[in-house]
Amino acid sequence: MADTPVYILSIESSCDDTAAAVLQNAKVLSNVVARQEVHEQYGGVVPELASRAHQQNIVPVVDVALAKAGITRNQLGAIAFTQGPGLMGSLLVGSSFAKSLALALDIPLVAVNHMQAHILAHFIDEEGFDKPQFPFLALTISGGHTQIVKVSSFFDMEVIGETTDDAVGEAYDKSAKILGLPYPGGPLVDKYAQLGNPKAYPFTKPKVPGLDFSFSGLKTQILYFVQKNVALNPNFVQENMNDICASIQYTIINILMDKLKLAVAETGIKKVAIGGGVSANSGIRGTLKEAEKKYGWKTFIPKFEYTTDNAAMIGIVGYHKYLEHTFSDASVTSKARIQL
Repeated sequence: MADTPVYILSIESSCDDTAAAVLQNAKVLSNVVARQEVHEQYGGVVPELASRAHQQNIVPVVDVALAKAGITRNQLGAIAFTQGPGLMGSLLVGSSFAKSLALALDIPLVAVNHMQAHILAHFIDEEGFDKPQFPFLALTISGGHTQIVKVSSFFDMEVIGETTDDAVGEAYDKSAKILGLPYPGGPLVDKYAQLGNPKAYPFTKPKVPGLDFSFSGLKTQILYFVQKNVALNPNFVQENMNDICASIQYTIINILMDKLKLAVAETGIKKVAIGGGVSANSGIRGTLKEAEKKYGWKTFIPKFEYTTDNAAMIGIVGYHKYLEHTFSDASVTSKARIQL
């Protein structure tokens, strides 16, 4: 069955990006994302505005995805969509559209866990990118999640460590806000960090037992550090932006790597894959590549376009669920919070 071509339309609408993709088995034929710029002026995602924008974007985005893939909707074998986690209003737009289209075409509907999709994005057929062998460890890092997951098979995943408060992406964005950088600030911190001295300003790492993370204390520490130095020199941030960002990034990467090293030691699994929006960060990608030489790990870093929220990753989960006939009916509900 795996060799029989099946076309899957997938829809992702968990936050503020409206995305649609078409996959032929594990190969991506199109992967379209409509970004919402309305949130920049508010310094963060406004849920009500996000769901309205999804309503405007979803039909044209799906049309473009089908056109780019060179197929018609009558060739589709199934429709996959993000069930959760995410913003409830945003999720409902995607799920309502997916249900309606699946019903109209009389084809299977597949509900997908967004976090599972970040991990399984590694199984998209992509030239030059290896697929991890089971079991492996996945570090999922995004604006809303920070988790270490033991992945034993496509649908056997166990969270062995997670954040007790803020996610790593939030730590990046809040730090950027403290520094007066526009939203989303995480990529800007990364950009300036590449030009600075990572050891210019030492920040202390939180002491959290086991494989769990904490980032709220680091955020507070950065806030007090900036306030104290700006009181002495009003131009402190502007004059030292590169070094401040490099020091913040260095600390965050060290926190992540300390826990990953512990997870490898505890599980004996030396295959490590990253996923989620923050895995687009150049410092994290570079450090993980170095870990291959340093610790003898095998590391897996997804293609850049599959790191941030996208529908191709929803489609690959949809494809593997399709092979197992794991379908949903129209009574399936969106969930703002959903376990892996």
